[in-house]
Amino acid sequence: MAAVTAESAESEKPATTITTVETEDVAADVHRPDGAPRATIVLAHGAGGNRDAVILRALADELSSRGYVVARIDLPYRRRRPKGPPSPSTSPADRDGIRAACARFRDESDGPLFVGGHSYGGRQASMAVAEDGTDLADGLLLSSYPLHPPGKPDRLRTEHLPSITVPTLVVHGSTDPFGTTEEMADAIGLINAPTRIVELEKVGHDLNPKKKPTAQLTADAVDEFLMEEFRR
Repeated sequence: MAAVTAESAESEKPATTITTVETEDVAADVHRPDGAPRATIVLAHGAGGNRDAVILRALADELSSRGYVVARIDLPYRRRRPKGPPSPSTSPADRDGIRAACARFRDESDGPLFVGGHSYGGRQASMAVAEDGTDLADGLLLSSYPLHPPGKPDRLRTEHLPSITVPTLVVHGSTDPFGTTEEMADAIGLINAPTRIVELEKVGHDLNPKKKPTAQLTADAVDEFLMEEFRR
């Protein structure tokens, strides 16, 4: 049997299309698979980035190749200005942006809707789910959740976690300074729903897909989680 090269393996993946959505409430690049999608995933970026962040693009490419609709969104603070971090005072508006995106893409598939994102984006998504429950989404996908500021484990960002009632998957780099795997396990133990942590060895907060196959490993975890919790 002939060996399959990386290039040929890539070409064997199902075809996907990427379209841009720009409305008053939503700015997104949407990856749609060829055929009926299994589920829909809305992903928001971290505090220093935008929807073109390397990790979001890698996740969207990999997940869409496996049959998911993936919407990479710009949060409202990023739409207001192209650079700079978010302000705590405007985080409620960022959560409203996540709500608008979930509403916009809710009917993209007959499967469940996951919402989440990387670092700050995932945190805001988790807070929105804590506030709205299953009215907003059926599950959470959090990559590099910023559990506490680096070097400040006493400043945990966990107050809202007991209010989350949807299945939650956390992808965590073993060298992430925003929280150890043990700290993360204790934190998501506060969530009143099925949870899972996937630890990626020797990976930091950025989950750099150029150094390790973090997108593929995350997609593997999403596949397994979807089958276990939603039978899809």
